[in-house]
Amino acid sequence: MGSAPPLRPAAPALAAVPGPRHGATAAVGHALPWAAAVAAYFLVPDSLALATNVLVMVLLTLSLDLVLGYAGIVTLGHAVFFGAGAYAAGIFAIHVSPDPVTGLLVATAVTGAFGLLCGLLILHTEGVTLLMLTLAIASLVAEVANQAKSWTGGDDGLQGMTMGLVLGLFRFDLYKRTAYLYSLAVLFVWFVIAWRVVHSPFGRSLDGIRQSPARMRAIGTPVWGRLVVAYGLSAAMAGSAGALSAQTTRFVGLNTLSVMVSGMAVVMLVLGGTRRLYGAFIGAALYVVVQDVAAQVNPFYWMLVIGLLLMVSVLALEGGLMSLVDAVRRRLGGRREETK
Repeated sequence: MGSAPPLRPAAPALAAVPGPRHGATAAVGHALPWAAAVAAYFLVPDSLALATNVLVMVLLTLSLDLVLGYAGIVTLGHAVFFGAGAYAAGIFAIHVSPDPVTGLLVATAVTGAFGLLCGLLILHTEGVTLLMLTLAIASLVAEVANQAKSWTGGDDGLQGMTMGLVLGLFRFDLYKRTAYLYSLAVLFVWFVIAWRVVHSPFGRSLDGIRQSPARMRAIGTPVWGRLVVAYGLSAAMAGSAGALSAQTTRFVGLNTLSVMVSGMAVVMLVLGGTRRLYGAFIGAALYVVVQDVAAQVNPFYWMLVIGLLLMVSVLALEGGLMSLVDAVRRRLGGRREETK
């Protein structure tokens, strides 16, 4: 009987190219998204509310990439953690303390624990069964939020939040300047964590589990346990995104728990490219900006534009928009070789 084919290597990261000659390219690849985010603060001061929403969606997409892209956990209920984080931060601000950093940490811890619990319950299944269970959990939590009107506001949403100073120094202003920088700082911290995770032995094992759970079990890897941990970490990230949304808008609606939000995150991930952390930046930014522009042009058919964009991306770009980045890097690398 022939030996099983080897596991496919993980998709290369944007800056994970060996060799000193590519050091400058790697540095530019890492710096460019963050430089663009900082530049947006100065270049579009009148659109910082939209830019803050972009950062929140980047974090949500990043959290989905960890479970769907790297671990291969199929889910359409990821919005349950986004919404749970938003409600946790909002309830904490109203009933406990308006401090935004403390509220963010509490929401992150709550959603992380909730994600671990959900993972323990559902990750022994796979395929369509797992998909249905994620949808079922999202539907149950949405109904609980709808019925618990004294805490969540029900259909009217959670309102009346007041936010304190960030780190006791910076006030949330009407121009969203503090909200933008606060969200960018949180996104940066989570990105560093995600980068370290996916490039660690734990992250490599997740990629192996995605490709062949049976083979990973055969070599002694605790598949279920690692999937549960990844699911909990991803839930904490999504909860942080929801908390940022609640704190920067001071409102939480039932729509934060909807399948639509989960679907949006999947579309953003596919547009940018799975298993490519920087793909979350491209996919989320493109989706939010195109949605905003298309809705201004025609508020009834903006989803048609998104659908066409997704079709073009899937049919023409196998690896999402990050494949264009790869093509540019290869061309620049070829030109450097020719000039030597």
